[in-house]
Amino acid sequence: MHTAKAEPLNRFTRRKSVFAEHYDPEEDEDDDNNKVIYPKSDEQRKQLAEAVKNILLFRSLDQEQVQELLDAMFEKKVHGGDVVIRQGDDGDYFYVIQSGTYNIHVDTDQENDKFVGKYENTGSFGELALMYNQPRAATIKAVSEGSLWAMSRQVFRKIVLKGAFKKRKEYESLLEGVPMLQSLNLFERMNLCDALMPKSYKNGEIIIKQGEVGDGMYFVEKGTVRIVMVNESGEEKELSKLNKGQYFGELALVTHKPRAASAYAVGDDVKLAFLDVHAFERLLGPCMNIMKRNINEYEEQLIEVFGSKTNISDLR
Repeated sequence: MHTAKAEPLNRFTRRKSVFAEHYDPEEDEDDDNNKVIYPKSDEQRKQLAEAVKNILLFRSLDQEQVQELLDAMFEKKVHGGDVVIRQGDDGDYFYVIQSGTYNIHVDTDQENDKFVGKYENTGSFGELALMYNQPRAATIKAVSEGSLWAMSRQVFRKIVLKGAFKKRKEYESLLEGVPMLQSLNLFERMNLCDALMPKSYKNGEIIIKQGEVGDGMYFVEKGTVRIVMVNESGEEKELSKLNKGQYFGELALVTHKPRAASAYAVGDDVKLAFLDVHAFERLLGPCMNIMKRNINEYEEQLIEVFGSKTNISDLR
């Protein structure tokens, strides 16, 4: 681990001939020794965290990987007229916009320097050339003074590509232990791994709330989750505790009814894999009959805990 010096400002240096460069995340075993850290103020870190949280590319990263991502980005100031990336150049950096306006131009066979869009004070660009070892597909030019957060090609690959690879391997292992998913073939299970998103909770935090609309289901990756239900008389009882490899939240998605129970984290390091409702409907069709059969088990559980399943309005 080392603290990096700030990159030269207002310069967008180009590296040539990187297309032969090969990166295999499985072969990269250097986890912690060469982490890159660019010092930032608390306010800068807060602004950057806000800027990256909605970038689709980073949704598969867990909290530790996101922190490493924030460490590895450095600020670049730009002036109106600066060309940040030029079509045809090798990919050198990935950029997140902190401020400023940036025009997007593409040279085509019919027209040179065609304006195709712009970014205004938000967005990110430059990842495709880094991910696929391809030349820049467009030119991005600053229209005004502004500020960018930049990350080098090497660090981008190490964090984003290796992070996604590592998370997929973890999810593969997790899902192999879920009996319901044994009916999925390898390709279906890989698609499921790619669709899962990491979520972390602290002790006592609510994960799902009884009565709310179901937006997805969860697999327990680490820690314990309490499932709690309140009956029509206002009586609250714990139904079960779930641990690694178990899942919850699917009932509302199967029945298309509100959440039948609440779920709370137990302990300060609860990690879950979340599958949103759209991916659920697309990927877990082969498991639907199993999940419907599980409703019988839930009803038996309610009878055991509350004495009657009539406490809950029509689970089916």
